[in-house]
Amino acid sequence: MSTSTPSAPPFRDPHLPFGKRIDDLMARLTLDEKIGFLHQFTPAVERLGIAAFRTGQEALHGVAWMGPATVFPQAVGLGATWNEDLVRRVGEAVSREARAMRARDDRVGLNVWAPTVNLLRHPLWGRNEEGYSEDPKLTSAIATAYTRGLRGDHPVYWRTAPVLKHWLAHNNETDRDTSSSSVRPRVLHEYDLRAFRETVEAGAVAGVMPAYNLVNGRPNHVSPYLREHLRAWTHQELLVCSDAGAPSNLVDSEHYFDTHEEATAAALRAGVDSFTDHGTDSSKITARVRGALAQGLLTEADIDTAVRRQLSVRFRLGEFDGPGAYEEDGAFDTPEHRALAREAAEQAVVLLKNDGLLPPAPDARIAVVGPLADECKLDWYSGTLIHRSTPLDGLSERFGAERVVLAEGADRVRLKTSAGTFLHVPAAQDDPGAARGAEGALDPALLSGRTDLPPLTTDATGTELALVDWGEDVLTLRAPDGRYLSVADDGYVRASADQPGGWVVQETFRLEPHEDGHLLRHLGTGRHVCVGADGVKVAEAQDPEVPEVFEVVVAERGEEAVTRAAAGADVVVVVAGNDPHINGRETEDRTTLRLPAHQERLLRAARTANPRTALVLVSAYPYAVDPAALPAVLWTAHGGQAAGTALARVLAGDVSPAGRLPQTWYADDADLPDLLDYDVIGGRQTYLYFDGTPLFPFGHGLSYTTFSYTDLRARADDTAVRVSFTVTNTGTVTADEVAQLYTRAADPSVPRPRRELAAHRRVTLAPGESADLSFTLPLSSFAFWDAAHGRWRREPGPYELLAGASSEDVRLRETVVLDGEPAAPRPVVAHGLEAASFDEHSGIALVDRTKVSGDAVTPATDDTTGELLYRHCDFGPGVTRVTVEAAGEGTVEVSLAGGPPLATLSLSPDTPSTPTSGPYDYTTLDAAFTAEGVHDLRLALRGRLRVARVGFAGLSGLSRLSG
Repeated sequence: MSTSTPSAPPFRDPHLPFGKRIDDLMARLTLDEKIGFLHQFTPAVERLGIAAFRTGQEALHGVAWMGPATVFPQAVGLGATWNEDLVRRVGEAVSREARAMRARDDRVGLNVWAPTVNLLRHPLWGRNEEGYSEDPKLTSAIATAYTRGLRGDHPVYWRTAPVLKHWLAHNNETDRDTSSSSVRPRVLHEYDLRAFRETVEAGAVAGVMPAYNLVNGRPNHVSPYLREHLRAWTHQELLVCSDAGAPSNLVDSEHYFDTHEEATAAALRAGVDSFTDHGTDSSKITARVRGALAQGLLTEADIDTAVRRQLSVRFRLGEFDGPGAYEEDGAFDTPEHRALAREAAEQAVVLLKNDGLLPPAPDARIAVVGPLADECKLDWYSGTLIHRSTPLDGLSERFGAERVVLAEGADRVRLKTSAGTFLHVPAAQDDPGAARGAEGALDPALLSGRTDLPPLTTDATGTELALVDWGEDVLTLRAPDGRYLSVADDGYVRASADQPGGWVVQETFRLEPHEDGHLLRHLGTGRHVCVGADGVKVAEAQDPEVPEVFEVVVAERGEEAVTRAAAGADVVVVVAGNDPHINGRETEDRTTLRLPAHQERLLRAARTANPRTALVLVSAYPYAVDPAALPAVLWTAHGGQAAGTALARVLAGDVSPAGRLPQTWYADDADLPDLLDYDVIGGRQTYLYFDGTPLFPFGHGLSYTTFSYTDLRARADDTAVRVSFTVTNTGTVTADEVAQLYTRAADPSVPRPRRELAAHRRVTLAPGESADLSFTLPLSSFAFWDAAHGRWRREPGPYELLAGASSEDVRLRETVVLDGEPAAPRPVVAHGLEAASFDEHSGIALVDRTKVSGDAVTPATDDTTGELLYRHCDFGPGVTRVTVEAAGEGTVEVSLAGGPPLATLSLSPDTPSTPTSGPYDYTTLDAAFTAEGVHDLRLALRGRLRVARVGFAGLSGLSRLSG
């Protein structure tokens, strides 16, 4: 480390603790300078020699948005590896590339917004690709590994500073900035908080980003959980960065506050430290902060707290210590990074079914068909490819180009106008151009399409276009030179895009039946295509030209090309799946688990022509497919730059597949809960609670060899259960096995998971080789959140230990009996009931008790009755009255389970208790109610009311209603 000079201020002295240095710098900053630090784009403080700073560098599976970088598999693919060591090495590579890229472009940030630890609760979520797993234990294990790689292993300095996304209970793009996730206490603690908690407690996290949605009626950007939970998990300063535009949403779309000054103050006090809003323009946020100060909504101390947290991150990154303090060099596109990208892609491949078709013979003739057969797709959070490998590339390299034939399966069409001419793609004067975003962009949503190429015209013969329907009648049209039809800002249609992409995709269309033909609607603008004298364009609202009516002239159906290719092959590989920018992405949830009909037709054609057909699903999420007639099925996420090579090596048997499913694959849409139903317990969601038969279960994945499990041993002591067993490769191929250990409460007093992942390990075994695996399970891992008493509790009794190859492929079982704390009745006379602490419910939503903290309950809709059940309520020697703290207008019926209503309490114009003026204006209702001993209590709620608490009065007086 460098030594300070006499003229250097203390904040520049690397020998001092970070805390003292931050104190010194804070004392030197003016109030205006500190306010400037609250925006994402923090200006320089030149008088102190402090550089400008930006929070937020996307780095989900490689450095994104800043031009060429190594592209690793999507996050869900990294989750499918079940390999923490691998993911840590990927994180290290990404952080080294970030350092190297920043050395030549200071726009590249070191405060990286990754990983995403939202649990993959619902497979129709548009951003499924960004998460690791539906299981909190696996998610936290993979996320911890990635953050450790991003952080680096220097004892003082961090290579990059990772921020976890998106806090909290965020699994829907539909109405994502106005919808509220109703999360009961058990789900909150056992599921949604858990992945964040275990990752933060591991110590390599610099902060979190709140999500756009609300939880229990309160926006995540003013969540009390930031203070009550997140900051209680670690002694480190954590930087909370808002999501883009979310601070303004508090007023503009959510209408949670009346003014932006109120909203900004509330977010800052709740714990948001950096405001990502209005792009690079910080003036609006800083003006709101000054306004909040002037109105007394904020104090300078509130601002200081947020600024300290940002400075803590910047000091850890070595910003104030000069180039000699942190000597580690970056590394960019090294041979090691390329090899790691391939290794990660190989380990992410999951073999779902294999009836002996794979691996094929070395001299096999292979037909690779389908819309992704010659594609290497990127997603919104990808960098720009330096290297590129498609399935066709990989199979041609592995088996020889002369033995591999391609049939994409696109429909070959020409679009005929009402005048009898056809759409024509003029010859380009140059190559297709650089990939979108290759130059780097702090906000790629602002990148526009090319206008340097000529618009489409019409002529007598036209141009044959490749049409692919991606489902929901959303289609792309591609010119013979590989460029996609797109619409730029000037409204003209050009063959100009290398791939569909952008925040608003400009390369998708829909054919709409009209009279004897079709209108062609451009989905990015919502406008129909028309043909003008100066070229083909989308119609303006004021455009006098009417939309063109096209006849679709089919030169060849995709099934015909697939049939020809499949018939002459020894093995057919159908590569199907999704384009990450279409029908399931950020801002857009999927509507179904089914494959697009176009791809189903191609699969049927291949299978009919050649039963030796393997289906390879390359996708960001699960599909519901029928594997019965297929001898082999594989899945991999979009695998980054080495995807094709990796897939070919797995198909050929050079690498035995060992990826495992990180989430349940359901057999049918009917198996899914509503997208907005966040109650994984009551809704029986994920492998933890799902009672049906999955298409493929959580943890599933096959191999080219076989493994045996033997000698399960378990021993419990005062702190943990120590488990061991042996795994042996009983086949003839060296391969990895992912050994999985689950637990199950055998005799629970409340609904508990059917089984729950407790530990896992990925091991490499040669034929005949064994591995003795040992795991230590803390006794705390057997506990559940006791909603009745508001704390964790381990029940005494038997617990099953299940070892095997998936959540359903259990090979060994053992039972241990643990001591614990027996269930105790709810002390409702002494403490009353928090309304949100129910055991069971129907027709209920959780809402915010106040704008600052607390939960209440309300009927889910105005015309339904919401019911709540509280088990084992102890009324002692007897109670004679019930009180309900409520707001709004409606009725509450109180009964003992199985019995008639014993009390009815109302807020209505026809009763002495008139409706309250607002949702937070609570009043206390009182009625006669008689009960004694221990009973289950039931509440029925009707109307537009919120219930916060219930109390009881009896021989010992009124139960407490507050606190």
